[in-house]
Amino acid sequence: MTLPSLQPTGLWPLQTHDAAADVVALSEVVRHTMQVAAGLAVGGRHIDLAGLDHTVGLLCAKALDLPPAEGRAARAGLVALLTEVDALSLALRTKGP
Repeated sequence: MTLPSLQPTGLWPLQTHDAAADVVALSEVVRHTMQVAAGLAVGGRHIDLAGLDHTVGLLCAKALDLPPAEGRAARAGLVALLTEVDALSLALRTKGP
């Protein structure tokens, strides 16, 4: 199954003037994608994560651009995303052939 595009024209329509809110929103989109992908992997489904690197790169760039106080405010969402990345990694490793 191919996951929907996370390119800026895909599931990322938000581009506010609040950089911290953009980071939080984008981290939620990526976190949700990770949850869906992990669920599919656990269910034995084929997943295609092509293009995800672009979205994660955008998220990283936006997060790095935040002033320290705003970055700390976005930290919880990024930590939650890391948890989902770890869950997807585990699901892919234990999925089997």
